Amino acid sequence: MIKAKNIFKHYKDLRVLNGVNIDVKKSEVISIVGASGAGKTTLLQILGSLEKADQKDETSIIVNGTDLTQLKEKKLAKFRNENIGFIFQFHQLLPEFSALENVCIPAFIKKTPTAKAEKRALELLKFLGLEDRAQHKPNELSGGEQQRVAVARALINEPAVIFADEPSGNLDSKSAENLHQLFFDLRDQFGQTFVIVTHNEELADLADRKLTMQDGQIVED
Repeated sequence: MIKAKNIFKHYKDLRVLNGVNIDVKKSEVISIVGASGAGKTTLLQILGSLEKADQKDETSIIVNGTDLTQLKEKKLAKFRNENIGFIFQFHQLLPEFSALENVCIPAFIKKTPTAKAEKRALELLKFLGLEDRAQHKPNELSGGEQQRVAVARALINEPAVIFADEPSGNLDSKSAENLHQLFFDLRDQFGQTFVIVTHNEELADLADRKLTMQDGQIVED
């Protein structure tokens, strides 16, 4: 599902990634751990095409059969919308829209007809236990509910891969536990692949594999 080779990233004189190689199978749940500054979030953003790796002849980033390094910006954005979902520490829901509308946004970008997008969004909200919260705006939802709406938004286009960056970092322990279990339920139900950056050791240890980063490299698998 993901096969990336020789990923480097510099910000001026600061080297953040130092030749990372990573291979993730379909429907695996992978956690990435390490100290702050180890390069975890940068790696996640590059794998998810939100950032670009340094240009090197031997670098490749293959996600769901497509080498992202070979795509121009417009095709890359289309690929990202259709194949990749993102979950962040802060839910990043748009405050002026309802839960249902927030979930539908990636589908609308994909030009999915409104009726079809809303039907799928309601199915996801029901699966996540939020059917009766569909018309509520983010400020009317608890932190755990907001994050579940963000999960539904990540799933709306049925992406092959979900990238999650500290997804439970802003939640209380019970909500975090529920979210962690949800990832595995989603994998079992929909077959998605998850790559999760986390400082939560409990979540990290639940994953099929735990990768440890240090100084811009994966040092333990």
